[in-house]
Amino acid sequence: MAVLPIVQLGHPVLRAPARQVSAESLASPRMQRFIDDLIETMHHAHGAGLAAPQVGHGVSIAAVHIRDNPRYPYKPNVPLTVFVNPVLTPLGDDTAMVYEGCLSVPNLRGRVRRFMHVRVQAVDRNGAPLDFEAHGLTAGTFQHEFDHLEGKVFVDRVEDPATFCTWDNFDAYHREAFIAEAEAIVSKYGG
Repeated sequence: MAVLPIVQLGHPVLRAPARQVSAESLASPRMQRFIDDLIETMHHAHGAGLAAPQVGHGVSIAAVHIRDNPRYPYKPNVPLTVFVNPVLTPLGDDTAMVYEGCLSVPNLRGRVRRFMHVRVQAVDRNGAPLDFEAHGLTAGTFQHEFDHLEGKVFVDRVEDPATFCTWDNFDAYHREAFIAEAEAIVSKYGG
């Protein structure tokens, strides 16, 4: 496995919709090695998730894995899952404003409105179907990663630019209040 370079905001691959992955391509040793590298890169960067465009590959693959993440201690744990050609459907109109950051937009956070209930449909790295609901902060994590597959970055969804802040200033001025908000979201909606 290899740690891949994470592309930064301004790279064209982050703004292009990702290509669907065929079953044949997914099963290839080359694509399976790429998925291993994507996961290794996500873990190395302490990300909650990572999408293929973030490492320069415009294919519709993303991974999510949260396990006591030091960057996001308020996020519930999510088992390692790889999503190929995902479709995300909001379930209802319930939303919440959350602070987000992105490995492709280093040292910047901002508040984004996310649906609190979503349905996720995809296939896993072996081509087996995935179909489940996600709630709360976990629903937001999936929305963030799947946005990358549509050529969107969290900065596009920030409603109030005054909420942009560096990580240091988030820690100094906003973390405590947001952790209380995040805990309330988890309490209300679950993982």
